[in-house]
Amino acid sequence: MSESSPAPSVTAPVLEVWCELQCPDCRTALDDVRALRARYGDRLELRLRHFPLEKHKHAFAAAQAAEEAAEQGQGWAYVEAVLGRVEELDRRGEPFLVEIAGELGLDAEEFDTALIDGRHILVVDADQAEGKAIGVTGTPTYVIDGERLDGGKSQEGLRERIEEIADRLLAGQRA
Repeated sequence: MSESSPAPSVTAPVLEVWCELQCPDCRTALDDVRALRARYGDRLELRLRHFPLEKHKHAFAAAQAAEEAAEQGQGWAYVEAVLGRVEELDRRGEPFLVEIAGELGLDAEEFDTALIDGRHILVVDADQAEGKAIGVTGTPTYVIDGERLDGGKSQEGLRERIEEIADRLLAGQRA
């Protein structure tokens, strides 16, 4: 997603979060992402990357919708809102994505148009292709300082490992 966490004041380390908005494991990982954002603020740039899985029929549309939300300045809020209601996305599909936009005060009509005209398809396709190229096979997957951490099997210990790497990178900036 082109909208990152708050603009870093110096070149902050980047944590790429490879995510799929219809994925129950990504919903579980959201607590870790929130904790990382709270701990590091703008000292760590969190960058959402899309990796829609074929087994989830609304995932590709959800990724496009997240890009539209980012364009309207509410990328992370939208992602959190959709992940918080994965089962509803499963049942209702694209109309649900537009509804969430309205609930967040975004231009829901523009969301609907974006999903129809496919203006964000290339961004989602590029993320997915890059993910495959670096070995992402499921979601969530994290990449920080070139290290890929697969959260699709288990989230256990991942936040601690991310914090360890981020702390090392940030300490290196002060040196």
